[in-house]
Amino acid sequence: MGFSLSGHRLAPALSADSETDERWSDHETEVKSAMVDIETNPIPEEDRLELLAKVRATLRSEPLLGPSFHLRDLRIEPDGALVLDGEVPSVAAKKLALEHVAAAVPSATCIVDRLHVKPAVHMTDKEIRIHVRNALIADPALRALEIWVVEDGEPQLFRGAPEKPLGRINVEVTNGVVILNGHVPGLTSKRVAGVTAWWVPGVRDVFNGIEVDPPEEDSPELIAEAVRAVLEMDPLVNASQINVGIHGTQVRLTGLVRTEAEAQAAERDAWCVFGVDTVINHIKVEP
Repeated sequence: MGFSLSGHRLAPALSADSETDERWSDHETEVKSAMVDIETNPIPEEDRLELLAKVRATLRSEPLLGPSFHLRDLRIEPDGALVLDGEVPSVAAKKLALEHVAAAVPSATCIVDRLHVKPAVHMTDKEIRIHVRNALIADPALRALEIWVVEDGEPQLFRGAPEKPLGRINVEVTNGVVILNGHVPGLTSKRVAGVTAWWVPGVRDVFNGIEVDPPEEDSPELIAEAVRAVLEMDPLVNASQINVGIHGTQVRLTGLVRTEAEAQAAERDAWCVFGVDTVINHIKVEP
């Protein structure tokens, strides 16, 4: 599945994940049908202004955003799509913003997500590309995959698999946004690749279009498996001290760690896993 940097469309009833999900494309036909009706019967101006005011109030009520939060662009397109364009402080804030807006404005045919995370440090696209590439190459869980880099539209092979490759990951970066494409043998590999990209401090967003071949049906257990794998990868976290519970797309972290920074790192890792919509952090800190 490819991407458009103009924003991906998110159906309100679906996961508010920053990374693309096969479920969105399944909803495309329904969305197009709804658009025909909306173009024939455009939203009255008074209703449109009321909807936009409701969106602003919803976003400002989220503690991770705060009452002073504002978007660069907020509008309803003629086809009924709600456009959100702005900068948020974290992946958690981005996911929660999309989830809250989808719940508050169910009448929107879809949400065009242009929310980007404020980067921890400024990095050029070339620097981000190199860091993501090297991180994917260094990950033992991805050693059976070819790693390609797309620069100026041209893909280049940077790491071939030692034996017969089980898949490939293409890395492209535009304006701080990492675009991952290719194919891998399982959903956990796809999720691990996405989190690996999020860990690069200059990244503003990750669009994960990696296909799973053969297709694998998603489940809460697979989401939990990916969260555990990511915690084990993180050098800032002692994964053996953290338990991962799962209910649908809600992750609950429990356990005992030595520092608050470690507990926060574990929570950030869980938020970065695509398919995770909520993270409840009940990790206790005991120096």
